[in-house]
Amino acid sequence: MQIIEALIGLASGIAVGTGFVAFLTVLGIVPRLMQLSHSESKLRLYEAAVILGVFFGIYLSFGDGPIQVSIIGLVIWGLFHGIFIGMLAAALTEVLNVFPLLFKRVGVDGFLFTLLMALVLGKIAGSLFQWLVFVR
Repeated sequence: MQIIEALIGLASGIAVGTGFVAFLTVLGIVPRLMQLSHSESKLRLYEAAVILGVFFGIYLSFGDGPIQVSIIGLVIWGLFHGIFIGMLAAALTEVLNVFPLLFKRVGVDGFLFTLLMALVLGKIAGSLFQWLVFVR
């Protein structure tokens, strides 16, 4: 029975991992990041960073021992999470052209930058409120 459970877990992990890699590939996050930062020559470092990040995430998900991190470490960790989520959201909206189409449809396309900044600042304020009020 444990062998069947292990095979189901392995197959599920492969399916989720493949879907995530396909999602990142379709959005083109890594090539776009390399293009914007003019670091196309560092392709091997990007590959290593993605692979090490995946393995570290697996360790954090399935590891037994807790990891002691200082407040500075938590700030850096949160910063990296925020950068990743922000880049993922930006890539998704860039690929789909969600906001420009929506704002044009509603008739406020002249205020695109102002509305996008309002969304960004609202997301930051909401995240800070959640962390400072509910998590603390």
